Amino acid sequence: MKWVKQLVGYWCEDIRKQRYLGKGIRAAILDTGVSGHPDLRGRVVDFRDFTGGTQTCRDDSGHGTHVAGILAGDGRASGGVYGGMAPEAELLIGKVLDREGNGNVDNVLEGISWILDNREESLVRIVNISVGTQPELAQGQKQRFLEAVEELWDKGLIVVVSAGNYGPGEGTVAVPGNSRKVITVGVPDTEMRTASRGRNNVNYSGRGPTGSCVVKPDVFAPGTGIISCNARYGYPGEHPYIMKTGTSMAAPVVSGAIACLLSKYPDMSNVEVKLKLRNSCVKSPGTQAGWGLLNVEKLLEARE
Repeated sequence: MKWVKQLVGYWCEDIRKQRYLGKGIRAAILDTGVSGHPDLRGRVVDFRDFTGGTQTCRDDSGHGTHVAGILAGDGRASGGVYGGMAPEAELLIGKVLDREGNGNVDNVLEGISWILDNREESLVRIVNISVGTQPELAQGQKQRFLEAVEELWDKGLIVVVSAGNYGPGEGTVAVPGNSRKVITVGVPDTEMRTASRGRNNVNYSGRGPTGSCVVKPDVFAPGTGIISCNARYGYPGEHPYIMKTGTSMAAPVVSGAIACLLSKYPDMSNVEVKLKLRNSCVKSPGTQAGWGLLNVEKLLEARE
């Protein structure tokens, strides 16, 4: 994720000197779980499995570990080259998806209830949900998911969700990314080199407007070709890092940036964080649908 940091201005002078790297900030991740990857060692403070498995850290998919590494990996398996956005933040992990990355709304709602019931004791500030509903899911189930996520926000938590990968057509942002309250993260259009040395425009991020005419995504961040922690590291022949693509990867980039912000200004409310994020985004190609591209250097500038 080294290039991600460079792209969003992560290694600015303010961070290098003051080390606002998420220290003292806890983020909850609802996903496929987490492995015992060395980059996350000692900073997973709680783990719960809502899919019926054991209550020991595990990730039979790899998606959740990848997300956790983007948000808070310290890069020790690579000498710091592939460190995450907030390498001093702590994590609470709720496994709500199976090895295929699939799940049901009930499991996700159990994870949300766990966070709500323990929010004061756990000191969690950020909730990252790189989980979105499929378009064919029943409307009633979508509404239950949306209402639960908005309750997290109403209780003062900073909720960051992915826009989904069903774009780029209008109205393709996935639930709960259609919420007007939470922070929805998309991926800007990305031009990539192909094997034939040509170029291919990658354009998959979910887009608004929503059914309530809300512009979405709110913020864009890198999500294509992101290198982060490999849950299978330790198995024969497995590298410590792996590349994945999707808005699921972009959401923890923003969550990690917010953890850095809170380590500098721990008294900020979720509404203040959202406003600071909006005002610090920069317009760039492929981000016209929202506020613009995440820029952490501007995000961490002094409060007005």
